[in-house]
Amino acid sequence: MDGTERLRHFEDPKDWLAYLDSHKTRETTPEGSVPSTQFIFVREADEKIVGMLDIRHSFNEYLEKYGGHIGYSVAPSERRRGYATQMLATALSRCRELGIYKVLITCIKGNEGSRKTILKNGGVYESTVYEPEEKVEIERYWIELSE
Repeated sequence: MDGTERLRHFEDPKDWLAYLDSHKTRETTPEGSVPSTQFIFVREADEKIVGMLDIRHSFNEYLEKYGGHIGYSVAPSERRRGYATQMLATALSRCRELGIYKVLITCIKGNEGSRKTILKNGGVYESTVYEPEEKVEIERYWIELSE
């Protein structure tokens, strides 16, 4: 799942939360990673998690080429309800607060839902690159934010 900052690699949610905590500042972020902020979006009516989103405060080599500043996913049962568009808009406001005014967002080629979400939030297509580890084509979009 995109936007979960490696959640699938942890058996115990407490370990995942500790991992997230280590990414709050550059000084505590593990080598090879970048500081980031994790969001869990919960629908108030029934307290159901509808999606997750991760903002990377800077890039490493991989993120600069393939991952971008923001990763997100919406629970399959909650898709096509506008949550992704709202989540990304919220994240862009947070990027502005973090001083990130040129935001790179990527999606797998053919993921129409994600592509439409990016475009609705002002994304401008730059290029498509091949990610050899996952063997997928990645579309790169930029969103310019005002200061």
